[in-house]
Amino acid sequence: MKQLVALALLGCLLALIAASPLRASELNPTLEELEAEVMCPTCEAPLNRSHAPAADRIRAFITSRIERGDSKTEIKEQLVLEFGERVLASPSRSGVNTILWALPLVGIVGAGFLVYLLIRRSYRARAVRAALSGDGLDPTLERRIDDELSRFDRS
Repeated sequence: MKQLVALALLGCLLALIAASPLRASELNPTLEELEAEVMCPTCEAPLNRSHAPAADRIRAFITSRIERGDSKTEIKEQLVLEFGERVLASPSRSGVNTILWALPLVGIVGAGFLVYLLIRRSYRARAVRAALSGDGLDPTLERRIDDELSRFDRS
């Protein structure tokens, strides 16, 4: 039990350590970060790969907002207001998009559960067949088990 509590505390500590750089990135974004997370509305490529005039205007907008001290979220919200949700490289995690974020996770968990059920069914079927066939244990193994049980009874 103590090991479980220690592992839980260690997990929480690691989560806090991992969250620190994310928070710093949120409050002090860089142009390079946002270029990878924003799409060019003209060519629909990530901003860091686009050479379209619209991409240059968005870069200038992002740079000016960074200089004003805006957070990453504030900058993205302004871009969404101007260009729509399609300007983001990954959809927001609200509304209908929540389903898009959750769908792969549900699929993975569902597939894992299905595999678990199939394996469990296979083992049970094998156990039932062995019980119905009347085949006991290997005589040598059965003799060893009897010896161990009798030795256990004596002690």
